[in-house]
Amino acid sequence: QVQLVESGGGLAHPGGSLRLSCAASGFLFDAYEMKWHRQVTGQEREFVASITADGDSTSYADSVKGRFTISRDNAKNTMYLEMNSLKPEDTAVYICHAPTWPRDSWGQGTQVTVSS
Repeated sequence: QVQLVESGGGLAHPGGSLRLSCAASGFLFDAYEMKWHRQVTGQEREFVASITADGDSTSYADSVKGRFTISRDNAKNTMYLEMNSLKPEDTAVYICHAPTWPRDSWGQGTQVTVSS
């Protein structure tokens, strides 16, 4: 059974930092591209960042480029999102995503709140 479990969310001040983790199990983690998305209640889910299976290539939404860094440790079946220079508009539930087969897999999400 595929499981994606996010952790590391919480409250941060504007300009602060947080590091999110996504622990994966139940599938061949090192064979899949992985992604982070975020969602604010009442709004559509938004792509944040992605990383290839081998970790060699990454992609970011323009809104987080230069501030967030996605990474992964295939030995630990874990993906990370380092978030720096946080802004109030980064407040959202951050969700881990794996394009597994026969259906995509999603975590439950971890809340990030950026407020002074």
